[in-house]
Amino acid sequence: MTNKKPAKMGNSASPQTNRAQNSRTSNNRAQTNNRAQSSRTQKSNAATSGSNLMPLLLVVIFLAGLIGAAQQHMLPYGIAGMYLTLSLLTFIAYAIDKSAAKRGKWRTKESTLHLLALMGGWPGALFAQNVLRHKSVKASFRNVFWLTVVANLAVLGYGIKTGAVDMFI
Repeated sequence: MTNKKPAKMGNSASPQTNRAQNSRTSNNRAQTNNRAQSSRTQKSNAATSGSNLMPLLLVVIFLAGLIGAAQQHMLPYGIAGMYLTLSLLTFIAYAIDKSAAKRGKWRTKESTLHLLALMGGWPGALFAQNVLRHKSVKASFRNVFWLTVVANLAVLGYGIKTGAVDMFI
């Protein structure tokens, strides 16, 4: 008795049929991946839209606080006006840079945007980052930006505490 295994029978389909089946399988996988990615994007956008409210709320509260402090004679109107003016100028600078980025034209230096934020335009910069979606992803830029915010608020706090802001009356 000999144990002979029957010869393996390969797929009798032609190479063209195999390619067509593989192509259909690949297309199905791609559609599934696209649906999953679309679902993740929608969830990400929903999460992002909720998180965008916090910085905008911070801007509104800060500027309202400045105006309120000026009305209560705790802060010169010039300081509130300076923050509002610099915020508007900084927002415009971000908008110009965003437009230049889209067109592939000359860009505003990051150091210029940081200097505007440091001088008091950070509320406008934060508003622009969230509304225009510009300079809102690059981690190194965001880290320096938040350092400028902290530095600006520290100087403002020091000026209020020591009475140095009274020079701006």
